Order: sequence, then C-alpha cells, then structure tokens
Amino acid sequence: MILRAVLAAALVATAAPAIAQTVPLGANLERFAYPFPVKWHEAPSQGGTVRMAYMNIAPTARANGRTLVLLHGKNFCAATWGHTARTLAAKGYRVIVPDQVGFCKSSKPAGYQYSFHALAALTAGLLERAGADKVTMVGHSTGGILGIRFALTYPDRIDRLVLVNPLGLNDTLAEGVPYSDLGILRAEEQKTDAASIKAYQLRTYYHGQWRADYDRWVAMLAGQYASPDGAIVRDAQARLSDMIETQPVAAELKDVKVPVSLIIGQRDETAFRANTAPESMRSQIRKVPQAADDAVSQFRDARLVRLPNLGHSPQVEDPAAFEAALLGEVSRPAATP
Repeated sequence: MILRAVLAAALVATAAPAIAQTVPLGANLERFAYPFPVKWHEAPSQGGTVRMAYMNIAPTARANGRTLVLLHGKNFCAATWGHTARTLAAKGYRVIVPDQVGFCKSSKPAGYQYSFHALAALTAGLLERAGADKVTMVGHSTGGILGIRFALTYPDRIDRLVLVNPLGLNDTLAEGVPYSDLGILRAEEQKTDAASIKAYQLRTYYHGQWRADYDRWVAMLAGQYASPDGAIVRDAQARLSDMIETQPVAAELKDVKVPVSLIIGQRDETAFRANTAPESMRSQIRKVPQAADDAVSQFRDARLVRLPNLGHSPQVEDPAAFEAALLGEVSRPAATP
C-alpha cells in the first residue's frame, strides 16, 4: 500500500506543471534585470511624489524621426516588451517603455487612488520630460485602456494608436460580472503565487500550451509577491483591479480622433473577472476578440488585424509574427494635424 501511494504521488507530480521555487525580487523588482538601462521620472501626484521607471531606447539603425511608446498590461512589465523594443530600434524608431505607477519597478504609494486619467497624466509628463513631442502609442491588455484614455485626453500628442488584445472595449460589469469591492480583491490577492499565476496564464493567455520561456515572466510577477514587502504589491494589485473593472472605455471609442489599429490574437480567452460571474451568465461576457470585432466599427478610423493562432500576448508567444503585424501598422500614414 505504501509503494502504491508513493507511485500515485509521483504520477500526480509528473502530470502537474513544474513550478520552480520563487525567488523574492522586491516589491519594486529591485532584483530583476531589465533588457535596457532603466531611467526614472519623478512627478507630484495626489499630494506626494511618485517615481516611474522607464526604458528609453535609441534607434540602432538610421533614425526615422519617430517615437513609439509601449504600454504594458496588468500581468506584465516594461521588460516584457524587450524583444519588440529591440526590433523597433533596429528599424530606426526611438522606443520608450514605461512601468506605470503601481506596477513593476515604479512606485506603489499607500492608499493611492488609481485611475487611467492619473496614469495618462503621469505618462504625458514622462514623455514631455523625455522630449517626445508626438508619439505612436502601442497599448497591450490594460495598457490598451490606458492608450485609449491617453488618446482621448491628449489627442495632439499622438499620431496613431495600436491596441494589442486590449481590455476595456466592453463593459464587463454591464455584461454580468459582479462588482468586487477592494476587500474582496485584497482577499483574492492573498492567494496569488507562482502556481496560480502560471495556471491562469496557461488557461487564459496561451490556450493550454506552455513554453519554458514563459516561466521568466511568471517568476517576475511571483517574485514581487514573495518579497518581504509583498503586501505593498498585493494592495496595489487589488486597487489596480478595481480601476480596470470600473473604468472601461467602451462608451468613448467614437471620440478617439486618431487612427486606431487593433492587433488581436484570436485565441485569447480573456474577459476580465468573468470567472466570478454566475455560470449561466458567462457566455454573455465578451472575450477580447469578440469585443474587438464589435469595437472596430465604433472608432472613427480603425483597422482590425487578426492573428489566428495566437492568444492574449502575441508579442510574447510569437514575436516575429506580432512584430511583422506591428511594423505594418505603424508604417501606415500618420494622422494629419
């Protein structure tokens, strides 16, 4: 009986995805290396001073005079854009990649009231400090909501908006996701670890197909939570989830004045917090590809580029295919003043 139990346990361990021991990396990813030098932008916000980390990558080929800004999603960081940034620089673009306040290497102030308006204002200040007058903005996932908010608030600062599997194109609360207050969100964050991050991404982002190179990004996120000051991360992440669930931009798409390109991995299973809705209502909550199909006609000037075999993170899953699509879109004629 003992031998049978040991064999059964071994079979279970073999079937389960391997999770390496989590290495604490600090609440601000102090011990996680980024692919390019990190710079800092300090700015006043909500009665204090916040610090934004960012990478400012110069063209490595003949400069074409254009600047691209890459905005990360909730479960990502500026570092996740490393491959894309290197490719764009090799095509002559200047590339700026910030970590938003509340995320990754940037500040996570206690009690901060996160909003896409606040993040857009801070990003605008960073770009002004960096001398980037007019940019092409690329927003992935939650960064897509921020990109739309930036385009709505600062239409003269942007010539084209590229949305990569963005959230916020549909109002998931209106479609049946129950509102979760900060207490509920904090309780959920207490359960977050490397295993839960990997399981979520495997199911939702990568349609059940995991590769070893994805482990780096799980370790990046989990390393923040596992740090002695991980409570700071958990509180920030709960507050950021509240921001995402309560501040969609679905009703404002018609007001975006700049040309928009939607690059959408069609195997994306993301529908923000749909798993908390009653089973009977989940089919009503649109996933990102469905929301994008409906949203493209609501913008004044928009194109939809479908990536049939990719999921929520095409820039991670297939950099070559994604970057070919991205370069095709950013090379299109810019918006006229």
